[in-house]
Amino acid sequence: MSVAGTGTAADIAALAKVSTAWPFEEARKIVDRLERRGGDAGKTVLFETGYGPSGLPHIGTFGEVARTSMVRHAFRVLTEDRIPTRLVCFSDDLDGLRKVPDNVPNRDAIAAYLGQPLTRVPDPFGSPEGSFGAANNARLRAFLDRFGFEYEFLSATEQYTSGRMDETLLRMLAKYDEVMDIILPTLGPDRRATYSPFLPICPRTGVVLQVPMVDRDVAAGTITYLDPQTGERMETPVTGGCVKCQWKADWAMRWVALGVDYEMAGKDLIDSVKLSGQIARVLGAEPPEGFNYELFLDENGQKISKSKGNGLTIEDWLAYASPESLSLYMYQSPRSAKRLHFDVIPRNVDDYLNFLEKYPQQEPKDRLLNPVFHIHSGEPPAVERIGSEEVQLSFSMLLNIASVSNAETEEQLWGFIRQYAPGVGPQTHPRLGALVGYAVRYYHDFVKPKKVFAAPDETARAALQALDVALAALPADATSDAIQAQVYEIGRTFYPDTSGKAKSPDGRPGVSHAWFGTLYKTLIGQEKGPRFGSFVAVFGIEDTRALIARALNNEFAAA
Repeated sequence: MSVAGTGTAADIAALAKVSTAWPFEEARKIVDRLERRGGDAGKTVLFETGYGPSGLPHIGTFGEVARTSMVRHAFRVLTEDRIPTRLVCFSDDLDGLRKVPDNVPNRDAIAAYLGQPLTRVPDPFGSPEGSFGAANNARLRAFLDRFGFEYEFLSATEQYTSGRMDETLLRMLAKYDEVMDIILPTLGPDRRATYSPFLPICPRTGVVLQVPMVDRDVAAGTITYLDPQTGERMETPVTGGCVKCQWKADWAMRWVALGVDYEMAGKDLIDSVKLSGQIARVLGAEPPEGFNYELFLDENGQKISKSKGNGLTIEDWLAYASPESLSLYMYQSPRSAKRLHFDVIPRNVDDYLNFLEKYPQQEPKDRLLNPVFHIHSGEPPAVERIGSEEVQLSFSMLLNIASVSNAETEEQLWGFIRQYAPGVGPQTHPRLGALVGYAVRYYHDFVKPKKVFAAPDETARAALQALDVALAALPADATSDAIQAQVYEIGRTFYPDTSGKAKSPDGRPGVSHAWFGTLYKTLIGQEKGPRFGSFVAVFGIEDTRALIARALNNEFAAA
């Protein structure tokens, strides 16, 4: 547990008790939970996240682990790390395969295993793990390890077959009628007629059966059902991995068996959380704390799905942006529905860099509200700065330099950066090196195909000519502030703000946003861009003047 540079652990814990950052709000729920139980002596607080390995791991799965890890760290800060904690990532891999995912190969061969536990279904990708469930578990663990999460992985198959769940399963058998009284009112007539919280795993076919119980023996710890194919009366123990619980009963059983204190879930599971909580209480335990986060949406506003594969994958995001930017996306507004598409990446990269820039200058209480505190567990890295002005290059800046220079390689982009800051490279600035690679790939795949330049109208032409003259009068090493001052001065002349809302400190009219839109659309081929003075400082005054000349000659718009 770390709170580097923010004060003593006691000081930060005091600030955390009143902080409005959502991880601290969630952590305070757990503190209250412990107090209701009479203290925390000898208690290890267990955080859990669940994973259904019926499809390939996706960003939503990562988001749940990232957010839960943030709450776990907030709890450790709040309690000064005096209470042990564990984070368990639980895979429901004993669940039967309900349908073949759309985004896997060999679909016909996999269809023969419908109903089988996921750990008995062959992996369609032919991985060395053997089963579809085990292979997807391995993919999830590999990614979580790549992010450096501190967690324990638990497989439902192993937990059921090892006997870890036996005591709670027997308790559920003893409370069978009370559990049924909770669940049956939520079901339709047809489902109600066949429902049982226990799903026997057929010893003949290996299928997880959804069949009604015809008898049960609490003393023997067994249930009896009719084989749906042969009609034979079958008695099986509920222990030792011979049954799998239905979803809502399984969730409650898991909470009780493991002693889970905190688990968050998607908004679509609100009713399931309530019902599982009722079952947990019948089993003699308090359901965990948590909250319901909003869902991620694809570009069409539809919920993303593992089986459909209609959202960004983890690999998609990391091809174009840093892991930290993805963590920021998960931190921001967890209770609001958000689009998860490629066009959200640049904003999250630059927002992360801006939060990182602000952190060292902030007061301790404000640092606890800064997302980078929670993303980096209290130890954000130092900012990488370049050039005489010690600036931090933004993603949007690099994208725009790539755009105006048509950079197809990282080395082309480094050429412009070195004009501004000689000697800088991926060896001296590794995080910037990664950012350059992301920018070139993103530019090539998403920006370049959509570039549309506007031909300058009469006003724009006059303003660009004036900007060219102003830039020519500046020294080659002019600061970004000096360049920006000239950009503003020309904007006041040709694009003054007429609303009266934007005024400079000396009382003169401000500049209309139309001026900056004109610069971006005529010189870069985009609607928006970075601070223009900073862009010119990095791209170079003479190279910018060459851009202006090409725009005035209508070369961009014609192309």
